[in-house]
Order: sequence, then structure tokens, then C-alpha cells
Amino acid sequence: MPLVRREQSIAANATLDNVVTGSIYEFLPWNAAINIGLNGSATGLVATINSGSDTVLEEAPVNVSTAFPVIPDDMFAQDVAAGGERLVIKVRNTTGGALTLRSLIQFTPV
Repeated sequence: MPLVRREQSIAANATLDNVVTGSIYEFLPWNAAINIGLNGSATGLVATINSGSDTVLEEAPVNVSTAFPVIPDDMFAQDVAAGGERLVIKVRNTTGGALTLRSLIQFTPV
């Protein structure tokens, strides 16, 4: 099962347009079940997740933890997507200070 694991700093009141930009899995190479975990270093990060035309998560707070998401405990969003669809995980920092986002996205070909 392929994984994308990233640690990204998001500046105060800034938006990260897509966590998976530049990944070979931004546009799915095959049909896949997607399992997503997002952890923020502190309260204040909110995420919106879209997979193709599906809205998987409307803007909502991410988990708070100083560690990477753990499978299966911290995996809170799932979807099944067709090959060629784009995965977009947009994260916004609502605070006055920089915060760290740790993400883990698991892809299972179906």
C-alpha cells in the first residue's frame, strides 16, 4: 500500500492549497481506497478534502498531536476514487502563529 507522509509548516493566517501537490498520487494512477490522517501541532488548523467531484470533508478542525497520524487510530477521512481523479487536501491556519501539519495518506488499489 503506497503512503504519502508529509510535515509542512503553515504560516499565520495562511492556506496550504494542497497537501499532496507534486506527489505522484495527486492525480490517482488507478482506482483506489484513500485513508487520510491529519495532525496539527496546536488547535487552529482546519481542513477541506475533495477527491474528484466528491467532497469528503467540509472545512473542519484537524486532530491535535505532536506526532504523525497513526494507522488506524488517527485516520478520520476515507473515500474511494477513480483513476485520474485529483485528490485535494486544503488546510488553513486560523491562528496568529505558524503551525505544523503532519499528514499521512494511505492508498489501496481497488
